[in-house]
Amino acid sequence: MAISGRKGFQLFACLCRVSRYSCLENNFSSTTAFRTRTKAIDENAIAESLTKASRDTKLIDGQAVAAQIRKEVREDVERWVAAGNRQPHLSVILVGKDPASRTYVRNKIKASKLTGISSTLIQFPEDVSEKHLLDTIEDLNKDPKVDGILVQLPIPPHIAERKIMQAVDPVKDVDGFHVINFGLVCLDMNALMPATPAGVMELLRRYNVDTFGKNAVVCGRSKNVGMPIAILMHADGIGETKAADATVTICHRYTPREQLEVFTKTADIIITATGVPNLITGDMVKEGVVVVDVGINRITDLHTGKTRLVGDVHFDSVHKKARLITPVPGGVGPMTIAMVLKNTMRAAKKETLSALGNTSPASPAKMLSAVSSDIAALVTNTALPMCGKTTQFLRVSNGESVGSGSGSATSIPAAPIFPDCSASYKASWSTILPLFSITFYEQALIFPSN
Repeated sequence: MAISGRKGFQLFACLCRVSRYSCLENNFSSTTAFRTRTKAIDENAIAESLTKASRDTKLIDGQAVAAQIRKEVREDVERWVAAGNRQPHLSVILVGKDPASRTYVRNKIKASKLTGISSTLIQFPEDVSEKHLLDTIEDLNKDPKVDGILVQLPIPPHIAERKIMQAVDPVKDVDGFHVINFGLVCLDMNALMPATPAGVMELLRRYNVDTFGKNAVVCGRSKNVGMPIAILMHADGIGETKAADATVTICHRYTPREQLEVFTKTADIIITATGVPNLITGDMVKEGVVVVDVGINRITDLHTGKTRLVGDVHFDSVHKKARLITPVPGGVGPMTIAMVLKNTMRAAKKETLSALGNTSPASPAKMLSAVSSDIAALVTNTALPMCGKTTQFLRVSNGESVGSGSGSATSIPAAPIFPDCSASYKASWSTILPLFSITFYEQALIFPSN
């Protein structure tokens, strides 16, 4: 539970003074002194943020809760290292020079230092090849000293985003974007959750928002934010994800306003992540609603001509009716970074391996190589009407001879699958839909081409 009020401020101020005095009097080593300074910095941030929040009892203060989570992660790291374990390590990949991305990455690196998690920033120019990026991720996957891998989005359009997300080892996927982690969340199983949805759920818990059986409207359907939030709000609270047990309605930016208003007026909880400024206004909500605004939109102020950040919710009008509401900025944003750090610590402790059978899932090449050597593969290209895109269809069955694809409109390079799968891996193994409906010696795998 978040600490609040004047007592909390006095407690943290006292702790900060004690930390500084003990550092001077005992002449600690540089490492200990650094840890003390970072504690003081972070605890001062908690106290300052909580003091501001106390002026507005309706405010859900993401800054304060995020600072408290960083404090908890730091204490967890200290216990972990004191027990003789290696310091957790996060590797962050940044492609290009997008100003917002550079700011986000800088904040993540800074937050890592505050919690005692070591980090490495790997930067690439805008024109880096997809292959080079995939090779780098594979090297990080194999490095036992790397616990978490994060690829900062967005990435340039010539690189397939989904392919990059799928290339990260699920047990190191601290952003929670891999299809396996998403699938585990859908099954209400232990996983590295997507950081922003996990942050939203943490805010609701720490502000004691009752979600059981409540009407919740989720505005947004993105695969990384909107859909995971809807699943976590709807799922059974007795499962491993500690979900919310709410009754969920999913809307999006194209839901007609009159229909959206029907849903939002009956909602006890509204969570919006559409990227549409002022989508939700005060006349669309009921008294006592809890509002979590994930949207971050940059608009130009008509009076000053300057740009400023706003959410999806018209804050002033909704604030008058809301019981609790997140500001933008300072609401959900800080929580995303805090949950990435929490995921990194969980990855270091291998807390999600039980859901994966205590081993990282095999790549397609490894799955195929596990089949006995007398089994061959035939690669053909076919169009599947059900998805409307050309795919590479791979069928493995006992006794067939090795064959290779013959080129297609999607330029999938011809390559034998056995014994070397590398060329085919480069071709189209992005999202994998295994159909293990036949047998171990006869299985079909469909690999979408993008």
